[in-house]
Formats: sequence, C-alpha cells, structure tokens
Amino acid sequence: MTEVPSPQLRISDQERESALKALGEHMSAGRIDIDEYGERSARITAAKTRGELAEMFADLPAPHPAYGGAPAAAAPPAPAAAPVALQPAGAVAAPQQNWSGGQRFVAAFLPLIWVAAIALIATGTTTAWVILVPIALSGVGRALWGKHFDHSDHHDRRREHRLEHHQRHREMRDEYRRRRRLDP
Repeated sequence: MTEVPSPQLRISDQERESALKALGEHMSAGRIDIDEYGERSARITAAKTRGELAEMFADLPAPHPAYGGAPAAAAPPAPAAAPVALQPAGAVAAPQQNWSGGQRFVAAFLPLIWVAAIALIATGTTTAWVILVPIALSGVGRALWGKHFDHSDHHDRRREHRLEHHQRHREMRDEYRRRRRLDP
C-alpha cells in the first residue's frame, strides 16, 4: 500500500469516488463479496479523513484510492480478471465490471433503504412520506442503469437453457420410442 501523507487531512469527493472505484475493482476481482462491498462502501462514503479511507484498503492489494488530486493513471493497473463460470439458475448475478461508482453505491444501499423505510412506516415511527426516499433513489438507479440494463442477456441465457432442456427431452423421448418398437 502506498503511504498516505497526513492521515488527519480531510478527503474530497473525488478521493471518495476514487476509493469506491478501487473497491469496485476488488469486488470484480473476487477479493471481496457484495456484502463486504456494501459495508466498506458505506464506511467510505462516511469517511472524513485520509486515515479512515486508508483503513478500508489495509488488507487489499493495489489498486488503492488516489489522494490529493493524483491522476488515476498513477495507480497501478488492476490485474486482468479470470473468466467467470456461469452461475446456476436462481443465483444472484455479480455486478458488471463496467459499473460506475454511483451505480455500485445505489446497488449496495437501495435494498437497505427500502427495508428501513418500510420498517419505519410499519412501526409508526414516521409518516408515510418517508417512502418517497427509496422511490427517488430507485429513479436515480434506473437513470444510471437504464431500463433494459443487462436484461436481454438474462433472457437470452434463460431461453438458451430452455431450448437445451427441450432438446434433451425430445432426444430421450425418441430413444424411448425407438426401444419400444424394437422390443416385441
């Protein structure tokens, strides 16, 4: 890890964004899972000093966030990711490697915000207008991802799986019929 000068110095939004981007690369490389990404990104967005930010990357290799307006190119490049095997049906898909920091942030916190808003309304702690917060963030998420973000790939994979299943079923049926005809 590169040395962080003056850990008491306050960080900028650009440095937070750099940290979220570096954390996203670690998640894409498989060093941390989505839950740990959510926890660390929450701590990154709440961090005020360089020392707090550096703590998030103490156990991770490069890339690390760029400090003091250092260009992102100064950080060592991330290693190429190994090919990922297809996930079984019903598994939660990992975020795409080309997601921006904003997309990762919204993806990590949106479910938590929905649950918190519903819990607050259900317990009577607050009024129903609180539900507007997750609705607004959902709109932001849709703006970041778009209406059909990675939607067609999912349908194509499911359709291909269904067609393979039907083909196997037809082959088994035809084999069964052939054997019945040969047995007197």
